[in-house]
Amino acid sequence: MFLVDTNVLVYASDDRSPFHEPCRRALARWKRDEAAWFLTWGVVYEFLRVVTHPGVLVRPQPASTAWEIVEGLLASPGLTMLTETPRHPTVTSEVLRDVPRVSGNFVHDAHIAILMREHGVRRIYTRDAAFRRFAFLEVVDPVAEAAGSVHERPARYRAPPKRRARR
Repeated sequence: MFLVDTNVLVYASDDRSPFHEPCRRALARWKRDEAAWFLTWGVVYEFLRVVTHPGVLVRPQPASTAWEIVEGLLASPGLTMLTETPRHPTVTSEVLRDVPRVSGNFVHDAHIAILMREHGVRRIYTRDAAFRRFAFLEVVDPVAEAAGSVHERPARYRAPPKRRARR
């Protein structure tokens, strides 16, 4: 049982990313497998935001194309969407008490971690090292795993900076 984070989905769909192949292969394997794996709606919407944003990707996708990717994921036999349960406020309180400095953009990651804890899911496939702040999670970098290394520094998705035209 594991959850897949947004950046893995983004790299799997962006053939210009240096992390495309290992993420694409991993996602293709998970999509075929009947074993349990998870996403959250927050991950799905963040994926849609990133892959359609011209300031993030060099070649953003139309929303309809991005949604087709999501529909392909939703058709996976082992996929379940993690959602809040009646325990959500209690688990949120515990995590916010136990994990220091949850603020700003990190709140989104905290929400994912809280849902994982709520449902007893410990493993997350991500290239985002911030998830290591949650001691109850096992963070696996699929690129490092494919390369046989667990010590590779995770990277964030970013488009190359745009150059201003000279006047």
